[in-house]
Amino acid sequence: MTDLVDTAADAAAGSLHPEQQPQDLPLSRTWLADAVRRTLSEDLGGYPGRDVTTLATIAAEAQVSGTVMMRQDGVVAGLDVIAEVLAQVSVRLGLPHPVVELLVADGDQVGAGTALATISGPGHVVLIAERTMLNLLSRASGVATHTRRWATALKGTGAQVLDTRKTTPMMRELEKYAVRCGGGVNKRVGLYDCAMIKDNHVVAAGSVTAAIEAVREAFPDVPIQVEVESAAQAAEALKAGARFLMLDNMAPDAMTELVADIRSREKKLGKVLLEATGGLTLDNAVDVAATGVDFLSVGALTHSSPIVDIALDLA
Repeated sequence: MTDLVDTAADAAAGSLHPEQQPQDLPLSRTWLADAVRRTLSEDLGGYPGRDVTTLATIAAEAQVSGTVMMRQDGVVAGLDVIAEVLAQVSVRLGLPHPVVELLVADGDQVGAGTALATISGPGHVVLIAERTMLNLLSRASGVATHTRRWATALKGTGAQVLDTRKTTPMMRELEKYAVRCGGGVNKRVGLYDCAMIKDNHVVAAGSVTAAIEAVREAFPDVPIQVEVESAAQAAEALKAGARFLMLDNMAPDAMTELVADIRSREKKLGKVLLEATGGLTLDNAVDVAATGVDFLSVGALTHSSPIVDIALDLA
């Protein structure tokens, strides 16, 4: 389980909503070290493990040099993975650490054929590290690339794209970091840092108001967000004190009317953060943003982003 310290979750403490927190946090070193350790053990069959092909066919003293290359256009994310994987393999094998030189930065938009980094060192270390390193880097860059498309589409609209909890198990820290690299905004990290009241919670509590009051009594230090499907539910949530509403699967006309009504009452209510959720695509993103919402939440950023093809070419 990811340590709750030194992750994106750190920023979620306090009364601010996760979406209002700084979006420039680095990838957690604690998470990265643990994730790489587990991923290497999966690939090598335990600790220290073995790569029967590399160990049998390449001399232990052999030295190699190579370049990490983009095979397609995309946004780079997760470059810290390279050095971490190589370092951990070096320790497992008792061999020197390869030398890594990064040639680009996370968040850079680069073209196919761009060199991302150079590596030189023991052949055993480099080849054993290769697939784990590329799997993580390709996944993160895929999420960042997909997110950048949304961020670009929404540029100038006043709305921002959000991720969700629809992440790959045990990869949430990396994928949410990649969203930030792509220009998106992180929602809550998990179930613990922000209360998100949805339809089933309302049914269980008896009403929107009862659900809000129950959360406020049990966890007064966490921000509260409420999913609403109608103007009536929105009015109830606002009356109960909610100031972050998720407008779920609303028709554009109904959403436009509701957003305008809420904005007209903000002088009395204070700022209300509004998020469109459900049925969002790049084709309708600008139209939804035009309703006046602050955010569009898109689960596909993490659950449906294809990887970016990245390779290691030895000289």
